[in-house]
Amino acid sequence: MAYYEHHVFVCCNQREEGERCCNNRGAQKLRDYAKERVKALKLDGKGKVRINQAGCLDRCDEGPVLVVYPEAVWYTYVDRDDIDEIIDEHLVHGRIVDRLRI
Repeated sequence: MAYYEHHVFVCCNQREEGERCCNNRGAQKLRDYAKERVKALKLDGKGKVRINQAGCLDRCDEGPVLVVYPEAVWYTYVDRDDIDEIIDEHLVHGRIVDRLRI
């Protein structure tokens, strides 16, 4: 059995000025929000959900991006509503959010 039911890696990479990257699109703030929301829902901890900051996931043109394991589902998002939908649908109910999937 895996240590976490879901392990979420959120790209927060910061590239040189002028280069596209997830962090320039608010990734760090939205990762912080996701972490807080998962904790508020009591979904965090062993056997549950872990939200991690990741370095470059090499999909900057599709970003910001995150990936959910063990399913290896990649998402893009733009705001808190998208993060809420990923949490509510994928992490809580096990349903992939097709409209955000990349």
